[in-house]
Amino acid sequence: MERSDETGRVAGPAGDAGADAHARTGPPDGPGAGSERAVSGVRAAGGALVGLGVALAAVVAVSTPWRPLPGSAPAVAPDPARDFTAAQIARADAFDAAVNVPVYLSLAVTLAVAGVLVLTPVGAWLVGRLPGPWWARALLGVVALSAVSLAIKWPLGMWYETRLRAYGLSTQQWPAWSADRLKSFAVQTVIIAIMVLAVVWLARRAPRRWWAPAAAGAFLLTVAASFVYPLVVEPLFNDFTPLPAGRLRDDLVAMARRDGVPVQDVLVADASRRTTALNAYVSGFGATRRIVVYDTLLRAPAGEVRLVVAHELGHAKRGDVLYGTMVGALGAAAGACLLYLVVSLPALRRRTGVASVADPRAVGVLLGLMSLATVLSGPAENLVSRRIEARADVHALDLTRDAATFAAMQKRLALTNISDLTPSGFDYLMYASHPTAPQRLALARSWARLNRLPEP
Repeated sequence: MERSDETGRVAGPAGDAGADAHARTGPPDGPGAGSERAVSGVRAAGGALVGLGVALAAVVAVSTPWRPLPGSAPAVAPDPARDFTAAQIARADAFDAAVNVPVYLSLAVTLAVAGVLVLTPVGAWLVGRLPGPWWARALLGVVALSAVSLAIKWPLGMWYETRLRAYGLSTQQWPAWSADRLKSFAVQTVIIAIMVLAVVWLARRAPRRWWAPAAAGAFLLTVAASFVYPLVVEPLFNDFTPLPAGRLRDDLVAMARRDGVPVQDVLVADASRRTTALNAYVSGFGATRRIVVYDTLLRAPAGEVRLVVAHELGHAKRGDVLYGTMVGALGAAAGACLLYLVVSLPALRRRTGVASVADPRAVGVLLGLMSLATVLSGPAENLVSRRIEARADVHALDLTRDAATFAAMQKRLALTNISDLTPSGFDYLMYASHPTAPQRLALARSWARLNRLPEP
């Protein structure tokens, strides 16, 4: 199982006494009018949350390939010992043990910082001392609290990086590693700042109804971010060039044409300046859809590269990026409604010392809740992702009819990337966005039996 260390994503609050008073008073409609409007807003947000939740669950239930192979396919149990030697399994276990400590500590820091921001007035106190108008304090709060989290996690990231180098997975030097980490921090902070500033501004404009435009905005921002990500964010970390002309390129383009997937180009990322790992992916949709292979992957036999690209064609043909974006957008909209309900709880307001989201000192609460939501939603996202990846594997097998090369490719990926062959239940739940290598090999054997082909 592959995993990456987390960067700090906690941001912070800012204070504005005028906003606080504005959120508490409102029009003089007589005794009890304010509380009635508050209850009405909570009911409306709760109804919207239920509706969005039902829609999200329906989309996931109907669209997720829970059975990548037909029910008639012979079952094959995953068995690491069948395909990997005892030494290879031991090396994967040793690597997993080596990186577990910084990974788990990073998760603990995320939860601890989020807990402090959600359950104590520390965030409000810190941001309340920042200067400027409400929007400046909110923005500075996001940057300041995100930077604090980044600083706490920096040594853990260095620890994780040293483990990657010890096992030959990282080719970076510290300046390049630091630059990548800072760029990632900047991208995350910009996105977080947009969301938080929008929520605070909407709460100041419509204290009882801000959840509705916030939900719509979250939906649109998720879609827009997925569309522009290949054009804006990916080039910050890698250079991309078209796959050079030659036999391999011709084969891949012909395979895509045979598969009925319109692919203008296959791009190569200069990942070797950062890692020795092998990978490929598809990102974007519509005009920004692209299939990208690591330059490290091109060192593998051509047949294995074709299998990897066939897997990515499966994602493209099924519209998995668009599907994932829509699911994420629905989840973000539901999250905005849930956020409104949670920050409306009197107990939360008492603990944080913030009476209203319209007060920029609430930025810490917002970011703490967002951080918790990211962690808690991870297992469900991984569950769906594993099914989608399995379907793409089946697509690659159907397209190439080459289970033997598929098995060889999976073994190469697992050994080169030192994938976790026997993950613990916790690791599988929290970090496994793909099936394990033994699971993918078992799937290939089940596919071969179903199609009456030689079993790899």
